[in-house]
Amino acid sequence: MKLASIDVGLKRIGVAICLDEKTVMPQNAILRKNRNQAARDVNSFLDEWEIDKLIVGLPKDGSSSEEMERRIKHFISLLKLKIEVAYQDEQGTSFEAKELTMGDFKHKKDGRLDSVAAKIILERYLKI
Repeated sequence: MKLASIDVGLKRIGVAICLDEKTVMPQNAILRKNRNQAARDVNSFLDEWEIDKLIVGLPKDGSSSEEMERRIKHFISLLKLKIEVAYQDEQGTSFEAKELTMGDFKHKKDGRLDSVAAKIILERYLKI
């Protein structure tokens, strides 16, 4: 089963894939110009990799978690997916991604950090 995960943000969407249920690889993030363009880009990514299941990071127990959960679920509804969607707690993944990549690359706003966070979300889902 081919899995993908996304870490939905207001400016970038981090993306990771797992093709063998063992190895998770971050991919190039999707930069958001607007939600319709971002939804098209996510759909294209899922089609290109022939993904069977999408894992979506959801914030839990944060100060603005309810608002972000509402925004993320609305964004997912724009995808009009024909594959299964599962939600995974993303609490602390951005901080963990920053710690993991310290010194590997400068933390620019190119989305690499977001995709490492998506990788962590998928690893948590798979319990790797």
